[in-house]
Amino acid sequence: MSLQVNGVNARSNPEDVGSALPETDRQPTLQSSSFAARSVDSDSSPAHSALSNSAPLASSLGGAPNRIVGLSSAITVVRDVATSIAPRRSTVMLLGETGTGKEMLARHIHMQSERADKPFVPVDCSAMTETLFESQLFGHVRGAFTGAVRESLGFIRAADGGTLFIDEVGELSVLLQAKLLRVLQERCVTPVGDTRARPVDVRVICATHRDLAEMVRLRTFREDLYFRLNVVVLRVPPLRERPEDVVPLAEHFLSVQADLYCEPAKSLSGEACDLLRLYPWPGNVRELSNVIEHAHVLASEGIIRATDLPDRLRRAAVSGVSTSSDLRLVDVERRTIAEALNRTKFCKAAASRLLGINIQRLSRRIKSLHIELPSGNN
Repeated sequence: MSLQVNGVNARSNPEDVGSALPETDRQPTLQSSSFAARSVDSDSSPAHSALSNSAPLASSLGGAPNRIVGLSSAITVVRDVATSIAPRRSTVMLLGETGTGKEMLARHIHMQSERADKPFVPVDCSAMTETLFESQLFGHVRGAFTGAVRESLGFIRAADGGTLFIDEVGELSVLLQAKLLRVLQERCVTPVGDTRARPVDVRVICATHRDLAEMVRLRTFREDLYFRLNVVVLRVPPLRERPEDVVPLAEHFLSVQADLYCEPAKSLSGEACDLLRLYPWPGNVRELSNVIEHAHVLASEGIIRATDLPDRLRRAAVSGVSTSSDLRLVDVERRTIAEALNRTKFCKAAASRLLGINIQRLSRRIKSLHIELPSGNN
């Protein structure tokens, strides 16, 4: 998935936030860790003018506004549901493997909502210690602890009026789960070291690759928080379940690289397309993006050839063995049929001959495996 969102970088030194303003105009600061907060999207946020004005990856690399790339029925359903729920206030839970584009989908929901001109604040729960995270999530007052030389807004208050994206929510400690539940229930936050609750208006979108229901059973995730978050649930499909999206995504990433270097976009050779379709993509869209960047940098011509792709893609094609831990027969069948259709330019009669099955059976398998065909080939 790829889309563009305007924003600013929240990786600044916490001591620089606020000190860049005149003494009389300083606001409570948003303290942030370089490994925890990726961006704060807002032109109206109090912290905005004090933060460096650089956009998130999707924007800085030239991604199309609010565009989720993909033609498969699997991603089309996710995109349609995300767009339909965007105007609502409901909490959203995004489930999916690492690298499938959960944050990009969260940004899409935010940008399609009435909060689009307000902050979008992503927070990574997997990269912080509990002590540090409590201060950064809920904020703190001056003198709350050693080194707290000024008041901090915290991520929740920084997202006031907008969207708070809590990535890897399953990594939160039980103590922080209880405090987050209180924020969701009462729509207010109490900074560390203070007794006054501050009202906040945020839409919460969470994401995880974990099985939260199982964590509830094991008592490592609060049941009440689980049901509070589990309002609208969207599963983001892994790339191996939608092989027909691989080449369109690769072409998009080539366009992104071309914009980055201000040069004409390179194209993919047929052999390179074949390798991309056959690879199981255990790292999902993130891995594909890195592979295309690798190929774009190494290619000496305007065409990406098989030799420009990383060795692991060629090894996987030669061995015929998936490098993914998931070798389900249905995934192999989906990739095989998708490849046959691509080789025959989506002519079902030719594809059925190539596969050695009759066209009626092929049509049934296309329907049951949710393989998307271009218009006019249905």
